[in-house]
Parts: sequence; structure tokens; C-alpha cells
Amino acid sequence: MEHIHIQQGDFSISTDKSKLDLQAIHHFLSKESYWSQNIPFETVKAASENSLTFGVYHHHQQIGYARIVSDYATVAYLGDVYILPEFRGQGLSKWLMATIMNHPNLQGLRRWILLTADAHGLYKQYGWTDIAKPDRWMELHNPDVYKLN
Repeated sequence: MEHIHIQQGDFSISTDKSKLDLQAIHHFLSKESYWSQNIPFETVKAASENSLTFGVYHHHQQIGYARIVSDYATVAYLGDVYILPEFRGQGLSKWLMATIMNHPNLQGLRRWILLTADAHGLYKQYGWTDIAKPDRWMELHNPDVYKLN
């Protein structure tokens, strides 16, 4: 798969994993996100290695991230989406979502899925809706998996 690199002024988005600052991503996910508090570094690293990743950068500083888990034929899961608070309000999350949704390897999928507590408005701008038949969905969820003993 070819790497995507898009520049807009002082900002860029890249799918090149070698550019990712895994320490910065881990810090945000483990300390600042609501969905993966205390996630171990090795888990973040493994998730990144096994996903299509999108890094958002200001110059060379990692300021945002998203990852896709997909078979590239039928389904994609969007997760770990963030822009650092000090860079929000500049349209970066919209640019990130447009880049993801237009990625050539993610076209023609039957289903996209994600979980969000607070960004419904952003995702609805890209065609996402509430689950039409939630009674068909099941999950096995362990919210305490990253809690320290």
C-alpha cells in the first residue's frame, strides 16, 4: 500500500508509520483520552502496527492520529481518533476525516463502524448515522482491561 502524504500550510497528514511518534500517541491515549486510560505502550504499538494509521503533524510534531482496522474489502473500524486540544478548532479533524474517507484502499466497503461519546456531529458530516438495528449488534467489552492493579 502506498503512503499518503498531504500538506496544508504548516500541517500534514501521512500514513507513513515511520513518521509516527508512538510515545506521543501513547501519552494521549493513556492519559488524556476517555476510551483507553492506562493503555500499555506495547498495546498502542501493536495496534498501530496492525492498522492503517493516519498521523497528523504540525511541522514534525505529532498532533493527531487515527487508525483503521480493515479487511479492505467489506468492513472498516475507525478508532483512536484525536487532535490535541491546543490544535482543535482549525478544521484539522474534518481534514483528517476527509482524508480517511477518501483513502483509495477504503472505497466500496459495505460497512464502517466506530464508537464515540462526543463527536457524533463530526462523523455525521461524512455520512455516519446511528446504528439502524442496534438489536443485531453484540459486543464483548472489558472496560477495565487497562486498569492498574
